[in-house]
Amino acid sequence: MALICGALFFGMVGMAYASVPLYKAFCQLTGFDGTIRKAEAAPDQVLDQMLTIRFDANVRELPWTFTAEQTSQTIKIGQTGLAYFKVTNNGTKPITGRAVYNVVPESAGAYFQKLECFCFSDQTIPAGQTIEFPVVYFVDPEYAKDFETKTKGEVTLSYTFFPAVGGGAEAKAAQAAPSKHPSALGGTARAGL
Repeated sequence: MALICGALFFGMVGMAYASVPLYKAFCQLTGFDGTIRKAEAAPDQVLDQMLTIRFDANVRELPWTFTAEQTSQTIKIGQTGLAYFKVTNNGTKPITGRAVYNVVPESAGAYFQKLECFCFSDQTIPAGQTIEFPVVYFVDPEYAKDFETKTKGEVTLSYTFFPAVGGGAEAKAAQAAPSKHPSALGGTARAGL
């Protein structure tokens, strides 16, 4: 009986520690709660239906200025879009932050996917520097078939930068050097990949 109780106790403690990464993986896999999924490739189909994508940028507990270079874009469903965001570190030392992202309406989260994004890893911004980050995204054509989303003509992509926890091996120093890889739109990204 003591062994069963001990195994149950340690199993519950282990599940408590595993719940956050498991929930995050579940949300990214399914798009649950408006979480955006990382895509491997853009869709082959582009619909004639237009969709307005609005961009929101926020900062919490960091001496940073974070803005979207465009307030909105109108794209066709299935078309690859490219948006730019600027981050300025107003502090006196390099700081590492992590962008948390979300989509509104939440039902669009299953269809809004990103090919490239600064939010996939921690970003270290040198003191006094301004870095421009691209986001390459698309809305899956299945969006137009879902009864919860097919009448929605607007989606808001929101980012909030928080101080990074740890920063270890995942931290990525943001620099203004061009990417080695061409973007999904045929050019090279301007910075921050």
